[in-house]
Amino acid sequence: MTTSGKRVPRTRLVRTRDVVVAVEVEAVIPEDDGSEPCYEAETVQLLREVEEHAEQGDVEWLQRHGRVYQALETI
Repeated sequence: MTTSGKRVPRTRLVRTRDVVVAVEVEAVIPEDDGSEPCYEAETVQLLREVEEHAEQGDVEWLQRHGRVYQALETI
């Protein structure tokens, strides 16, 4: 379902223990309540999928959906 309103780009960071993924998504400022942007169900689902793949360490999949930053082990 598509929400009517102004669409604005946002960068969401999905963090796990080993990686941070910066994902470019679209937020919507609804016409009937412009107090803050919200995300459509499809965007929320994408962010959940990103988190699942990040927890699995699926860097190849993550790179197709955003910028991946991996933690370095320090000695």
